[in-house]
Amino acid sequence: MDTRIKNWVGIALVATLFIGAISSLWYVRAFSQSIEPSSFRSFSVSAEGKAVAIPDVAEFSFTVLTQGGTDLAALQQTNTQKTNDAIAFVKSKEVADKDIKTQNYTVEPRYQYFNCDSPSARLPYDDISPETVIRECPPPEIVGYTVRNTVSVKVRNFNEVGGILSGVVSNGANSVSGIYFTVDDPTAVENEARAEAIVKAKDKAEALADAGDFRLGRLLNISEGGGVIPYYDKRMAVAQEFDGDMAVVPAPSIEPGSQDFQITMTLTYEIR
Repeated sequence: MDTRIKNWVGIALVATLFIGAISSLWYVRAFSQSIEPSSFRSFSVSAEGKAVAIPDVAEFSFTVLTQGGTDLAALQQTNTQKTNDAIAFVKSKEVADKDIKTQNYTVEPRYQYFNCDSPSARLPYDDISPETVIRECPPPEIVGYTVRNTVSVKVRNFNEVGGILSGVVSNGANSVSGIYFTVDDPTAVENEARAEAIVKAKDKAEALADAGDFRLGRLLNISEGGGVIPYYDKRMAVAQEFDGDMAVVPAPSIEPGSQDFQITMTLTYEIR
């Protein structure tokens, strides 16, 4: 009786060990699949999604440049007054404070340099007539300053864009540049482009699986690339500079056009 019990206990122990070994193998396999998808046979497909949006923001910058003599305080005061006048005009067109930003402010000295290599700059020694010595050259002198203040502006009411562009010039700015159009919140249009790209990538993966006579396995990885293609108004891309007193400048015609959002999605599948 004792021998039979011992035999059954041995058989049960062997069975338990066998089941434990099988379970361990399945666990190791599942774990390795979850952390090492690259070890499988896999392939990747990419597709591009595109969505078109109408821009709702126009951005440009204007510069107030003031040049003069060595009275720097007076130049800064003049520049500040003209800049403030231009900003006040922009605000009068219902442009919010958050859409007006000082982009750059610089004060640069202007120098007068002396040419000390000319013959008039050489003095002969009295006792050594064949030789000459170069007179010490004076350092450059500051003869004036240039004050430059650049402000960027976002305009959300396109009916006001043309008038603002011409109005800042009449109110103190002597350079307007870089108008371009963009979408303030691109989330919705980006999601539309992203969804289209994923659908196209899935269709491509299924077509490749059919052509290659294999089945699609798990989706192992997904990555995204691409983005917005900004639209620039080529008519205003080059800075326009004005000198002296300005008459009333005609308002330019502004057409925002459309803006393309392109997103590329890459999907990696397991091959079964």
